[in-house]
Amino acid sequence: MSTHTLPSLHSQLQQLVASPSVSATNPKLDMGNRGVIDLLAAWLETLGFAIQILPIDGQPHKANLIATLGSGDGGLVLAGHTDTVPYDDNRWQSDPFKLSERDNRLYGLGSTDMKGFFPLAIEAAKSFADKPLQHPLIILATADEETSMSGARALVKAGMPKARYAVIGEPTGLKPIRMHKGMMMERLRITGQAGHSSNPAYGASALEAMHSAMSEILKLRGEWQQRYQNPGFAVQVPTLNLGCIHGGDNPNRICGHTELQFDLRPLPGMPMDDLRSELHQRLKNTIGSEKISLEMDSLIGGVEAFEEPAQSDLVKAAEKLTGHSAESVAFATEAPFLQKLGMQTIVLGPGDIDQAHQPDEYLGLERIDPMVEILRGLIGRFCL
Repeated sequence: MSTHTLPSLHSQLQQLVASPSVSATNPKLDMGNRGVIDLLAAWLETLGFAIQILPIDGQPHKANLIATLGSGDGGLVLAGHTDTVPYDDNRWQSDPFKLSERDNRLYGLGSTDMKGFFPLAIEAAKSFADKPLQHPLIILATADEETSMSGARALVKAGMPKARYAVIGEPTGLKPIRMHKGMMMERLRITGQAGHSSNPAYGASALEAMHSAMSEILKLRGEWQQRYQNPGFAVQVPTLNLGCIHGGDNPNRICGHTELQFDLRPLPGMPMDDLRSELHQRLKNTIGSEKISLEMDSLIGGVEAFEEPAQSDLVKAAEKLTGHSAESVAFATEAPFLQKLGMQTIVLGPGDIDQAHQPDEYLGLERIDPMVEILRGLIGRFCL
């Protein structure tokens, strides 16, 4: 075991915030997360955790961390992502990379979403560092949750970590979450044939074909919303948003190419592969011209909808410890990936989602002690 002194909770969050780890689809903004991973690894090793740092394939500056206290089967994972979204520097009242305390709040990029969870998990773990655990306690830190979820996907591919229960510390206001919708971002490209607009026979309009395609997509959306409903969500039906469209180059040319990007949020019980297959078939049947071709692909890998049964041991334990019934949220998390690894999973964290991705992001000081106590209760329930 390392003999280094473990920094205080406040100092840990200060150091995590000061280690930039922006994850972005824009390569100019994208950063690695190794600084955050190395800090967490050093602190957890000091507590006696066994450390595994797993670099992401093709991205040596990014990695996952699996830190394990104890051994055996079962056990509890406390999970979080190490990356943040980009930031608007000129809209922050203070330096986003310097933890600032004012008005009983800790301000800093990632303070609530979700670097702030790790010092609280470590604080809870301190109470068990010298106790014989019947089942292991695992602290998991992932890469790229805010973009590709490459960290979570790599864990599923590797089949690790192995445990029975998992808590993801995303901002939920200290309330347990057992359901969220999925997330799909799709792109439809239609290629026609350009020509002089004075005679339609000179070409085949990709824009007119896209008009038909959009009508079919909206028709299918209505059918899905009739077919699938879940009263556990504020918006009880799956949503589909036509986000942006581009095409053509001049009013007097028949449009030869157009592209539509749209967002689909499925409910639990709506597998993404099935949705894509149905969508592809409907569009293929709608656009049958020899002069028109269509191509559809995914802008991101997508995240399946998530649901943990209301009667699961983890949900019941979290409800008892928090005093709140398990709820649903609209945002997506890494929960479906941990479920694929065989774990009962919930989302439960100290921050509020309305602070996430915002200038002057903060974590309220009043949330710290209650969250630590909840985590201690969960560790005691599932590891001792």
